[in-house]
Amino acid sequence: MAAKEHHHLLSSSFFFLLLPLFLQFYPGESQLQLNYYARSCPKAEEIIKQQVINLYNKHRNTAVSWVRNLFHDCVVKSCDASFLLKTVKGMESEQASERSFGMINFKYVNTIKDALENECPMTVSCADIVALSARDGIEMLGGPHIEMKTGRRDSKKSYFTEVENFIPNHNDSISKVLSVFQSIGIDVEGTVALLGAHSVGSFHCVNLVHRLYPTVDPTLNPAYAEYLKGRCPTPNPSPKAVLYARNDRETPMILDNSYYKNLLNNKGLLIVDQELASDPRTAPFVEKMAADNGYFRKQFSRAMALLSENNPLTGDQGEIRKDCRYVNHFSYVK
Repeated sequence: MAAKEHHHLLSSSFFFLLLPLFLQFYPGESQLQLNYYARSCPKAEEIIKQQVINLYNKHRNTAVSWVRNLFHDCVVKSCDASFLLKTVKGMESEQASERSFGMINFKYVNTIKDALENECPMTVSCADIVALSARDGIEMLGGPHIEMKTGRRDSKKSYFTEVENFIPNHNDSISKVLSVFQSIGIDVEGTVALLGAHSVGSFHCVNLVHRLYPTVDPTLNPAYAEYLKGRCPTPNPSPKAVLYARNDRETPMILDNSYYKNLLNNKGLLIVDQELASDPRTAPFVEKMAADNGYFRKQFSRAMALLSENNPLTGDQGEIRKDCRYVNHFSYVK
């Protein structure tokens, strides 16, 4: 081997040996990675987890909110915390969309952000808070631990006009839902697993009375329909009324495969839930997840990791917001 070629190979080897160190010191130049804040804010993930635990102990429904937040953030354009932005002159919040109906606990994202700002100012993005709080919230709900990468940056604008194109509503078909997830690289198996998040929390009666009145949807289990009518006694509930029903009555705050077992017994709350068990594309996965909680957990972990990495802003894109509700030039003048 010629000396010049030998020297070139040594140089190349040396570069690849140094590359991991380079990415640690200059994480903004890379894509998402595990332990992104290891040097810039070593306690970041620990702080987020402790805040999630503290909030769960005070307000148990926050854990469910963190999971829904990730979906609403990452499905619309990018995992960039755009949905957290408030309405300001010239920009309408995604939260104002009808597709955001029922979302709560936004203020507690800033509780987490404030704790991080005290530790390492202007370092940890709101987008990473959304991702990591979802990861830790899933564990609080008895779900699997998910290895989640970080390094996202925050959007400087919201996408109100885009929300309806990406967030399915309660009347949408399974075909629409599959299409949405396929557009961001999540396959049918992963989509079935992600809908398992319906195992926890509750749904407002506004979203399901069309299956109860004026006549009961024949695909509903009759006993389950009676339960739902007891929870939702009027065909025209006020959106402001505290009327809701649970998809999973047995383990309503545990993320498990009971959801799929219920689907096989015609106890799907929303149309998309019940279609999941009858559509030939999804039914085999429903049956498999109903039979094997370990399989569900594995597929849920895989799909959540994929969802959390949809088109993130990294490097010099976007910004690190000081206040998750406003882009920086607004937060400083409030």
